[in-house]
Amino acid sequence: MPAIKRIEKVTDVRKKTTIKDIAKAADVSATAVSMAMNNKPGVSQKTRRKIQKIAEKLQYSPNFIARSLISNRSYTIGFILNSITDPFFPELAKGIEEYANKQGYNLLLCNTKRDLQTEKKSIDMLRSKGVDGIILATVLKDDPNIVPLIEDEFPFVLINRHSMNPDLKNKTSYVVLDNFRGGYMGMEHLYRLGHDRIAVITGNVNTSTAILRTEGSIKALSDYGAKMDRELIVEGRFQRQIAYEAAIKLIAMEAPPTAYFAQDDYMAIGIREALFEKGLRIPEDVALMGFDDTEIASFAGIDLTTISQNKYEMGAMGAKILIEKIEKNSTGVVSQLILESGLIIRKSCGYALQGAYSR
Repeated sequence: MPAIKRIEKVTDVRKKTTIKDIAKAADVSATAVSMAMNNKPGVSQKTRRKIQKIAEKLQYSPNFIARSLISNRSYTIGFILNSITDPFFPELAKGIEEYANKQGYNLLLCNTKRDLQTEKKSIDMLRSKGVDGIILATVLKDDPNIVPLIEDEFPFVLINRHSMNPDLKNKTSYVVLDNFRGGYMGMEHLYRLGHDRIAVITGNVNTSTAILRTEGSIKALSDYGAKMDRELIVEGRFQRQIAYEAAIKLIAMEAPPTAYFAQDDYMAIGIREALFEKGLRIPEDVALMGFDDTEIASFAGIDLTTISQNKYEMGAMGAKILIEKIEKNSTGVVSQLILESGLIIRKSCGYALQGAYSR
């Protein structure tokens, strides 16, 4: 009978590093370690760096379960967006996540696919998971899904868009762009380049972004004594394919537009495809302009003139306001920030060919 070989498994059980261990090594109090590790005020930058370096050396891993039980928080926030495939949203999400992480919070993402019912399900799911607050970039002009959040005094912040219902708007915190000014600047730029037939491809007409950008464009023409041809205002819903289809129809008009102002860069790419498909040159035959200044706008060969907005800053500011609401238990405090927009002139509008405005 063959001998049976005994195999013994030896497990290296090491004591888990605690805050007290770090405090002892750093010669500070446990309270100072807690403040340093959670990015709280009360310790100097020199001491904070020292504590963090020791924590890393001792391979300290926070006990998130204990932390949550003590504070009655999950240290997680949710971010609801339309689609992560839209080039506008990744940088927005990056700003939120990086700020949140610095404050000791994690981030959960939800895509609504531009559907109001999916937005509601996302809000309900995040709340059921115990998130401490929610950032929404998806609200419509009179969005019913934020009403329960207001009534329950649940921490939330709107970014990119805001409610246009006065009763709701005055009760919500938001960080948005000066969309009226952005729409005004874009239209003014194209008009001064000599264009009279300027198509505006709008976003979702039930959103504050599309409404205010359109109003700004109409006001710009009015200020120059011109009138907007309503046939040239077409909804693109912030979607590349729909913008492409809208451009195909506009190109077929008896008097087609000589310039296109898309209310986001994603739609501008769809319009660009339609123009090239019909043999039109940009900017020699037709001027093209976008909105948002996403990364793709600066690619060589695209060189899209656009309206800029600091998406990273918008996300970070939204996270800052939300976390302050959570930690100060101040859901009743309303913060409303409007960020400046800017004109980014590249090759697609024809300004480089003309060298100056014609009017």
